[in-house]
Parts: sequence; structure tokens; C-alpha cells
Amino acid sequence: MIGTVVNTIAIIIGSLAGFIIKGRLKARYRDILTDVLGLAVIFTGTSSALGGMLSKGAEPILYILSLVFGCLIGEFFDIEGKLNYLGDMLQNKIGSSGGNVSQGFVTASLTFCIGTMAIMGSIESGIMGVHTTLYTKSVIDGVTSVVYASTLGIGVMFSALSVFLYQGSLTLLASLVQPFITDNMMREISIVGGILIAAIGVNMLGIKKFKVGNMLPAILIPVIYYLPFVSSLVGKASSVFLH
Repeated sequence: MIGTVVNTIAIIIGSLAGFIIKGRLKARYRDILTDVLGLAVIFTGTSSALGGMLSKGAEPILYILSLVFGCLIGEFFDIEGKLNYLGDMLQNKIGSSGGNVSQGFVTASLTFCIGTMAIMGSIESGIMGVHTTLYTKSVIDGVTSVVYASTLGIGVMFSALSVFLYQGSLTLLASLVQPFITDNMMREISIVGGILIAAIGVNMLGIKKFKVGNMLPAILIPVIYYLPFVSSLVGKASSVFLH
């Protein structure tokens, strides 16, 4: 939960700072901050992925297959589109009809909660006890809350509660399955997750738009691969093929 707690505090501090400066943060400063954070996210994701790839016992092809099959599954169910639709629906029903406090709360809550980094970071925090993704998200959310609060008001600060409840719940749920997650699973999840985080950084820099939400199922492929009966089938198939 420590990653979520840090994220919550970052939003509160950022919101207060933004409310104090009241729109005095110029666009060019916001742009350069976004660029720097995008680079930081790419570095964080790349470091995680490379660290896993260089670990002893890493499967050199599994992360590619995980991304391929995971993306096909995500594209079939259009996870990214559903996340965007949910955000638009809530914004239209709640944000547009409320005052400044309501609008700031809803807009910030949707931005901070409905995203790949929130989901992936919470899962990593709960399963692996690694909070790097949520720490990175904390910095991004903190800076974003400064901008939001300077224009939308103090309602942005109350989104910290949404983040705490949402990410905290995901982390607790992930921690429940942690005893069933092996070291091999965690290593491969780290590789795939790092690649997805790097894709988020590319999106932030506007280099290319990846539908990272549709890539989320890729995280589950290593879990399935290392299930005992699946590993046994893969081993038998490999031995038959090689002989």
C-alpha cells in the first residue's frame, strides 16, 4: 500500500500548490515538465524490462509471445476503448452538471484512476512488493494536479481519496494471489510490465500513440505459461519438436 499512499500524498500536495498559484503556470513550463516526465517513464520501464531480461533463467521469447497474444486479446475486447468510454460517460453525467468542486474532483479522478499505470502499478505493488511504477505515477499525478488545481480549483485534491480507494483495492486484491506467484512469473511480469510502462512514456512524448490499455492482458500470459500443467505441456511439445 505504500506506493498508493505516496501517490495520494503527491496529489494532495500538488493540488494545494496548484490552488495557490491559480493559473500562473505558463503553458511552456507545463510542456517541458510533461516531456521530462515522459522521458523518466520511458527510462523506468526500460530499466525494469532490461533488468528482468538479464536475470538468470529469463525466457528470451516469452515476453514477445506475451505481448503478441496479450495485445490480440486486448484488441479483441477493446479494453482501451472501454476505459475511455467509461471516463467519457462519467465525465458527461457528473462533471458537466456539477460546480467547480465537482468538475475538478471528477476530472482528476478519471485522469488518475482510469489508466494503465494505475492498474499495472497496483498489481506490481501487490504481487511483487515493487512500488517503482506507483512512485513514478505519483510524480506525474503530483505535477498534473498542480495544473488541474490551478484551473479547476480545490476539488482536484479530493480525487486523492478516489486514488487511495481504487489503487488500494487493486493492490490488496493482487496481494491475495501473491502466494501463488512464482519467481519465474514475477521476472517475466516485470519484463512485460516494463515494456508497457515504456510505451506510456512514448505516448506522453507524442512520438507514437500506443493503445497501452489493449496491451494489459500481456501481463497475464507469463502467469498462464508458468502454471504447472501448461509448463508440462510446453516441455513435452518442445521435446517432441526438437527430436
